[in-house]
Amino acid sequence: MTTVSATGIFSERTIRRARLGSGLVIFIFVVLHLSNHAIGLISVAAADKAAHLFLAIWRNPLGTAIFYSSVLIHIALVLRAIYMRRSLVMPKGEMAQIVLGLMIPLLLLDHVIGTRIAHEFYGYIDDYETVVGSLWIRSPASGARQALAVVAVWIHGCIGIHFWLRYRPWYPDFAPLMLALAILVPVLSLLGFVEMGRTLADPSYQQSMTLSAYKEGVNTRYASNPEVHRQVAMIRAGLYGAFSASLLIVVGARARRKLKERLDQVAVNYPGGEVIRVPRGFSVLEASRLGGLPHYAVCGGKGQCSTCRVQILGDYESLPAPDKMEQTTLRRINAGPDVRLACQLRPNGNVAVAPLLVPAIEAALPANSQETSPGREREIAVLFVDIRHFTTLTETRLPFDVVFLLNRYFAIIGKAVEQSGGRLDKFIGDGAMALFGLNTAPEEACRQALNAAAAIVAEIEKLAAELADELALPLRIAIGIHTGPAVVGTMGYGRVRSMTAIGDTVNVASRLESAAKEFEAAIVISEPVANLSGANLAGIESREISVRGRALPLKVYVIPREKAAEPLEGKT
Repeated sequence: MTTVSATGIFSERTIRRARLGSGLVIFIFVVLHLSNHAIGLISVAAADKAAHLFLAIWRNPLGTAIFYSSVLIHIALVLRAIYMRRSLVMPKGEMAQIVLGLMIPLLLLDHVIGTRIAHEFYGYIDDYETVVGSLWIRSPASGARQALAVVAVWIHGCIGIHFWLRYRPWYPDFAPLMLALAILVPVLSLLGFVEMGRTLADPSYQQSMTLSAYKEGVNTRYASNPEVHRQVAMIRAGLYGAFSASLLIVVGARARRKLKERLDQVAVNYPGGEVIRVPRGFSVLEASRLGGLPHYAVCGGKGQCSTCRVQILGDYESLPAPDKMEQTTLRRINAGPDVRLACQLRPNGNVAVAPLLVPAIEAALPANSQETSPGREREIAVLFVDIRHFTTLTETRLPFDVVFLLNRYFAIIGKAVEQSGGRLDKFIGDGAMALFGLNTAPEEACRQALNAAAAIVAEIEKLAAELADELALPLRIAIGIHTGPAVVGTMGYGRVRSMTAIGDTVNVASRLESAAKEFEAAIVISEPVANLSGANLAGIESREISVRGRALPLKVYVIPREKAAEPLEGKT
């Protein structure tokens, strides 16, 4: 099974978008349908009235065409994806999504046949009174089956939404609200179904219930017509047969391919001496997973991130050329010609690779696991702070006195950073590094960093006055702040892991803290920080400094100690 080139209409990216788009249409249908069930908590009549709006959206020719085409496209592309996977070794979340997805047609086909098809072809009136009464009173086993289907459909859809959104910058802010909705929607839906069932089973409700003669006649003719039952049975057998046959074809095609590929394998060699033989056509990422080697793949092996990248050890020119999608990703990270994405590279011969982002093998890191917070690029503000002349200040102090001073100093920094909305990253000797903007916009991050800096300076002034008689020199600090893109992720070894940031932005912020010492100033901020924060810098000296690694000088603002504790509010 092959697809046309990446520029064609059936490129892998187009296929993924079609799968995502069809899945979103189905998910919207499910959300509205379950919300309609939840209205059953009010009454059966209220649920039926709300159903008119739902049916108006989905039971017109356009809505019907969109929904059923989405269902067929989604099922077809899921089966294709199962076939295209060279290995079924995958993270648990992906496996759960596939298993639940295959269960859904088997759980829902009877419900679709008994409602939508019966209504469209035989005029059956499938209101809540009829359908819930059937599932709750006449066939409770079918009702339990539909409740299980609701859970399966909802979990499958939520996993898909999570995989789609999990690395959007705004997602962590909205994740708690989305989790609450993910729990409430199916729970309220099932409670609505239970409430309607109990209401319909109540003898007093049945006595007061007045069915229209038309509805009673239509549904009675449907239920008592043998020819209709025969036709419905044929439709049921056809739908179950078509889905089962499609699944068996995929399984059979995979088995045939596997049998054929046993005779045509390539070896993937790793730096640790591991050699994994896989059928030709497997990706390097699939080889790692099949061999149980830890290998990052944040996007799930879709070529949309660079965390799985490997360096080719040897002749890289003989390998299949990267397609357009892989080229785009590699270009973004300025990768060399010997660097490839493991999820996209399918070697046509033996190859030696070195994963670039896989940590040293540790007992605590199980095979096929992924870090909870792998590195990704974000726009953040970075603050560095350090005590000036620290060695001179402490050379005559007792060790316990030095620890006391540092703890007071660190407490001031930590409190100021946290109250301003930042994250204290690490302490480095008598210095500290803080990050702002992990969950906010760059403009807000710069304002938070400036507020934290002002608070630190103000509190250090108080501490300096308190310890003036005990220190050989006045207690002074230097702060540097810069903003820009940085790679933020969990780094470290074993249990010594923490979230931190690396990149040019961090290096420049550290350089600005050193510049503050050189200029005998309290704070030095870069021009981007000043522009994004909208700080009022009237009367503040500006300079241009050279920063190692940057071709052009950087404009900075030098804030003296006398003005450092004042809030820099207002537009420039």
